[in-house]
Amino acid sequence: MKDAVVIQGRGICKDFSGVRVLFDVDIDGRAGEVHGVVGENGAGKSTLMNILGGVLNPTEGQIFFRGKEVTLNPKKARDLGILLVPQELNLVETLSIYENVFLGNEIKKFFFLERDAMIDSCRRALHAVGLDTVDPATPVEKLSTAQKQLVEISKAVLQRIDVLILDEPTATLTEHEIEILFRVIRYLKEQGVCIFYVSHRLREVKEICDWVTVLRDGRVVSSCAVEEVREEEIARLMVGRPLSTVFPPKNTRRNETILEVKGLTTFDGRVKEVSFVLHRGEVLGFAGLVGSGRTEMAEALLGLRRRRAGEIFLEGRKISISSPWEAKRLGIVYLPEERKSSGLLMSLSVRENVSLMVLNRVTRFLLLHHKEERSLVRRDVERLRIRCKSIEQYVESLSGGNQQKVVLARLIETQPKLYILDEPTRGIDIGTKHYIYQLIRDFAKEGLSFIVISSDLPEVVGLCDRVVVMRDGKVVATLENERINEEEIILYATGIREGEGM
Repeated sequence: MKDAVVIQGRGICKDFSGVRVLFDVDIDGRAGEVHGVVGENGAGKSTLMNILGGVLNPTEGQIFFRGKEVTLNPKKARDLGILLVPQELNLVETLSIYENVFLGNEIKKFFFLERDAMIDSCRRALHAVGLDTVDPATPVEKLSTAQKQLVEISKAVLQRIDVLILDEPTATLTEHEIEILFRVIRYLKEQGVCIFYVSHRLREVKEICDWVTVLRDGRVVSSCAVEEVREEEIARLMVGRPLSTVFPPKNTRRNETILEVKGLTTFDGRVKEVSFVLHRGEVLGFAGLVGSGRTEMAEALLGLRRRRAGEIFLEGRKISISSPWEAKRLGIVYLPEERKSSGLLMSLSVRENVSLMVLNRVTRFLLLHHKEERSLVRRDVERLRIRCKSIEQYVESLSGGNQQKVVLARLIETQPKLYILDEPTRGIDIGTKHYIYQLIRDFAKEGLSFIVISSDLPEVVGLCDRVVVMRDGKVVATLENERINEEEIILYATGIREGEGM
């Protein structure tokens, strides 16, 4: 029955290593309702969702499913019709799309797998989430991050579910892909599915959610109908203080050119004759749909992708970069889009991850000077507000946003002249976003330069001094001043407006 309570948490508490991260949380999920869950990084959102999804057990408290108390584990949750789509994707890279979608729920006949039936069903599910052109037999490792996210969500279309938990589902999606996801959510809502929607994007919460619960420091500070609260009020409740303007003032001056790229082209055809310039102290944005070539451009620039043609000039001198280490030596550092696989050593501590690229600064006569190293890391933890029990805490146990800040701390310590940041605030709460934007602006005032690749259009519009729009591997527009707006970017990114190049 629509509006009936499907799942409840009562007095939920959770401890990790004796440290309490959730305090007496009450939460209800109703049939046919999209329930937004928001809060800063470390507020306890993912922990609470993992408890409702059966991944974690509460230290104290009770969970009720359709009025009966239950003790959940992943299998029990799945059997009850509870599906958790985590923030960090849980796909088996070496398996195909359809094998991932049906993993643990394979279609069988007389103990034999019905491969064709699974592929046909998977194709219909992929069509529902906008992946019409993708072959279900494609290995997952060949997909983009956004495509992998949509594959996770496609499971909800196939399986019989009563509760769908989406943890930061749009973190890697473009505006077009978000529209497709919202259509899927509205369809499931009409079918009576209870949906928990965890996001830092408050505009999305206002658009798609019926109810919103705000967590701060592991406690519920508000739970109400979305229509009763303004976006600004949600943000204030999240951070516990009024928010000033999210984006600091832009730089309208044009200093000397620090980087010039001419005709950059890759062997695989993902980047085609890309040219642009970056000025000292400038924040240059790169916008476009997934597959437009933005990330591939950065990888080609850094030697991670083979270049077929093109020239790169740094401070007027022609250079050839063969690897990220060579780029670092030249004063260029890179924040990759996928922090888990490319940006962090998950089994090492915060201390080890932050100091990894600057060990020469804390080494004396080939011996590591631990006191200096710890002092360096503690300074970064405080400056970037990294929430961790200590600098010895393993990075894998941090929230997604705090993991991102650890990568940023490492880059800052290399003291570069040019940052290339791919989705720098993915999975980061609004308060920390504001801080990182201010940090970027402060560094830009000191003469450092930034290339920011982002699918978050408000971020591109609000943060960047100029915006390069890419489509099909090419630069189709370079926007400045009043032309930097969401409508203009979308017109060029989708091909509605023809490109103008540089």
